[in-house]
Amino acid sequence: MAPHNKCCGDATHNHDEAERGIQYSLYTKINTNDLECLNEMVRDSGKTVFKAWENRLNRDMFVQSDMDEELLFNIPFVGNVKLTGIIVIGDSTDAHPSRMRLFKNREFMTFDDVACEADQEFELQKDTEGVLEYATKIVTFNNVNHLSIHFPSNFGEAFTVIYYIGLRGQFTEAHRHGVTICNYELRPNMSDHKNPLSDNVNSPIA
Repeated sequence: MAPHNKCCGDATHNHDEAERGIQYSLYTKINTNDLECLNEMVRDSGKTVFKAWENRLNRDMFVQSDMDEELLFNIPFVGNVKLTGIIVIGDSTDAHPSRMRLFKNREFMTFDDVACEADQEFELQKDTEGVLEYATKIVTFNNVNHLSIHFPSNFGEAFTVIYYIGLRGQFTEAHRHGVTICNYELRPNMSDHKNPLSDNVNSPIA
């Protein structure tokens, strides 16, 4: 996918920036308490790459892989998501990821699990500013409540560095079905269950 054209600092550009910020706000719908990144060098650093669009170029918050170049994100949402696009900002060096694999609704995957076929795969290009968007299969990534992103390789470095992962799409609240509570009478109170025949027992016969 070709990079988006850049604009100068005019009103149109500011409007586009605001619009992109709205489009890439799905990070606010992530259950960050349960979000995990496997093989991260610094604990919980993987959570920091899901941030506001206007902070995408902040190089202070990033994740770096530890033992090798692989990273695996397990991302639970607080509702249902229709995922339509992903942006990945990496390092300018060969530590930038070169491939991305997506898995839908497979909770808390491990590196043993990623041997199975992914729901969608991408060959990545180096992107240090967030100008490349990778479009997902809308039919496949409809009604997503858990997303796993596997970065299996980079461009040749021993470790991988990611600064930003942007998720674009639509969010709907999870449906919560009410529970009907039925009260069952275990010991019926006979006074509450009047027998119509009892009225005739002591009635005088006309």
